[in-house]
Amino acid sequence: MLKDYIHHKQKTIIEQQTDFYTSTGIHVFFKDPVKNKSVNVEKVVSKVESIVPQHLLSEIEMIIIGWFDEFDERGLNAFYDSGTLYVSNIQDDFMDMYDDIVHEVSHSIEEPHGYFIYGDKKVEQEFLRKRKYLHDILWKKGFKSPLSTFMNSEYDEEFDMFLYQKIGYDKLSTLLAGVFISPYAATSLREYFATGFTEFYTHPDEHAFFKKISPELYKKIFLLQNPEELDN
Repeated sequence: MLKDYIHHKQKTIIEQQTDFYTSTGIHVFFKDPVKNKSVNVEKVVSKVESIVPQHLLSEIEMIIIGWFDEFDERGLNAFYDSGTLYVSNIQDDFMDMYDDIVHEVSHSIEEPHGYFIYGDKKVEQEFLRKRKYLHDILWKKGFKSPLSTFMNSEYDEEFDMFLYQKIGYDKLSTLLAGVFISPYAATSLREYFATGFTEFYTHPDEHAFFKKISPELYKKIFLLQNPEELDN
């Protein structure tokens, strides 16, 4: 009887995309229905809660699924703001949504744990060494941009567009193989952290490559799993 009830409830959520609360109290609200009916939002969020440690989800109060102007204006699939994750209702598959949510969870922990992540400058120094490498290799390819542009760790829309439009992420993927986890990780220090955090929790059994190319970042994310480290 109870099994039938649970099955019926899960089926209702999938088919009607009804708002629900997770076992840890996160409110999932559907502003717009998910276009791809094969994406089970409840299972996606449940996987996030089962993989990412609970103390790293403590800033998340609500997840809103839908389409927002920011997605068009900033070319995003998801963003975090004041305790809420805003996630696109247009998703390719289960892992596409899972990746989006985990990525934004990483941004949610930057405020409470920012000093632990960035305070000793080790992650930033590692990031800037990679940026220097990127500058040098692009210079040799004929892209004569000043080094100072590459040594700014903050997000810069003009620099982002330079990488995305002028160079192209496909070319960057080839040039930066074994340097950055992905081309997007090169856009800013915050995205370097977020991309590494996402890699850590989307491929939990395949950390060797990540640990090899970004040892300082990997160490920080590994230590974030232990709440005691955050108090030191």
